Amino acid sequence: MTERYIYVNGKMVLANSLSVAASDLAIQRGYGIFDFLVTVNGKPIFLEDHLFRFYSSAQSMHLPVSLGRSELIEAIEQLMEKNQLPNSGIRLTLTGGDSPDGYSIGNPNLIISQSPFNYQNQVFEKGLKLITYEHQRQLPFIKTIDYLIAIYLQPTIKAAGADDVVYYFNGMVTECPRANFFMVTDQGEVLTPKENILHGVTRKHLLKLKGYIIREANINIEMLASAKEAFISSSTKNILPVISIDGHTIGDGKPGSITRNLYQQLIHLKGISF
Repeated sequence: MTERYIYVNGKMVLANSLSVAASDLAIQRGYGIFDFLVTVNGKPIFLEDHLFRFYSSAQSMHLPVSLGRSELIEAIEQLMEKNQLPNSGIRLTLTGGDSPDGYSIGNPNLIISQSPFNYQNQVFEKGLKLITYEHQRQLPFIKTIDYLIAIYLQPTIKAAGADDVVYYFNGMVTECPRANFFMVTDQGEVLTPKENILHGVTRKHLLKLKGYIIREANINIEMLASAKEAFISSSTKNILPVISIDGHTIGDGKPGSITRNLYQQLIHLKGISF
């Protein structure tokens, strides 16, 4: 296996040599942010959108980033050149930094890692089964490293024979742990929750696609039962159809025509070919 490199605070080091102090707030309190983007044939997809969200998250969490935007892009390019992985996932992580008292923000560690990643077209046809769970993420507009509830629920999801969970709070649907949620109404409108969510990069581009009314809206949990179609979106998943929620079949239990069309538009926009 070829050894991979990672970027850590201005240096390229072997991935297996990374060390972070046990006093870092990311370890002590789970305090930190990240962003994740995909490269296809050596090209980062929606890079500027991911960088905007990364810097916005850092500012909201009071974490200074040691590199400016152009310097960060250069570091990503250097890492890609070093690893020679044209199809990959790149993760930008900013930790809370060394904190001797375990509570004060320190000097953040900036870590850029890269791993092999290839989109799989066949996953689309299978579709997803979701369960619902009442939960509201803290600071939902920030892409933090806090996935406590999502990981805690893994045995519950598995026991239900499902693939993932969609959150709701006070009766309103919000998001999945690692994806945004969309539903298609009987009238053919495509709706996605507008409040208390992470504004996904793929979601942003889906809202601009042509041929349908696609809009942000408040979706109450009762509306899910009447959904004509449903799907989730993310940088790694593109669009994945949802075929059932809490055991209730969505549509005819197969990827719907609107979902399929939007999926084709999205992969064309990203320059993905299978």
